[in-house]
Amino acid sequence: MSRPDSPTVVLVHGAFADASSFARVIPGLIARGLDVVAPAVPNRSLLGDSAYIASIVRRLPGPVILVGHSYGGAVITVAGMEDNVRALVFLAGYALEEGESLGELQGRFPDSDLGGALVYTPFPIEGSTEPGTDVSVRIDRFPAIFAADVDPALASVLAVSQRPLAARAFAEQAPAAAWKTKPSWGLVATADRTINPDVERYGYERAGMTTVDVRSSHLVMLAHPDRVTDLILDAVHATAP
Repeated sequence: MSRPDSPTVVLVHGAFADASSFARVIPGLIARGLDVVAPAVPNRSLLGDSAYIASIVRRLPGPVILVGHSYGGAVITVAGMEDNVRALVFLAGYALEEGESLGELQGRFPDSDLGGALVYTPFPIEGSTEPGTDVSVRIDRFPAIFAADVDPALASVLAVSQRPLAARAFAEQAPAAAWKTKPSWGLVATADRTINPDVERYGYERAGMTTVDVRSSHLVMLAHPDRVTDLILDAVHATAP
């Protein structure tokens, strides 16, 4: 059982994935006595997704270490403003500036391999005659771009079970940047073909984060779970009362 002052680790997945992407990290955190929550992010809009995660964080009784992978980094940038968030951890993620969108941050750097492998699919929006647009990754290119160092059998499952991201999320601007007031850690996946590693590093350095490099594909939590677990524990221990 965790101590009363022990934080809950909230794990926020990114686009084209779900909470099972933390399956190799969660057991190590639990084994160290930490409470863990890994919610399903709607992946409908940056503002809506951030509000949803903030509502989960707000309900937790004690301090929170908020962890975001990929697009989840943009989500925790905003949701991390909640009063009980003690620290932020970004995993191959977007650390947005206040007033900045995903598209604006990415646009400062050369494209990754992801851009040429995206699929755009309309989806109905209740109460609207205009459909939304879902963005996903071509199934045949997903393993190489997203999960090159993950077990091929697992990567093939991930490819056909993607959780798409609505296109509107790329254009919405972050209304706040929690890293300005919360201690933050960032992991750069140096072999990432989904997000240009320079995008990750730029966001982290701009925020003054403690940063580590791991030679990994985008799905670093599955490829190198011990490195991810260690970084989260660094945040836990460094911010302990």
